[in-house]
Amino acid sequence: MIALETLGPINESATHFLVDLGRRLSANSNEEREGAFLFQRLSILLQHFNVFLLRDSFVTSDAPDLWSFE
Repeated sequence: MIALETLGPINESATHFLVDLGRRLSANSNEEREGAFLFQRLSILLQHFNVFLLRDSFVTSDAPDLWSFE
């Protein structure tokens, strides 16, 4: 399992890990662009997750109003 932080860039140790992982994937699949594909997949997954977080942050009309003092 890989955890990604959404509040900043990938730090140096994580970058080295992902580059090494991409290199090993490339060696296994004989596709030299596998490392770039890995970064692209992670970027897309992070964007999709952020969309769900953003969508769930909106209050819908059928949800109780938490700011109502009635």
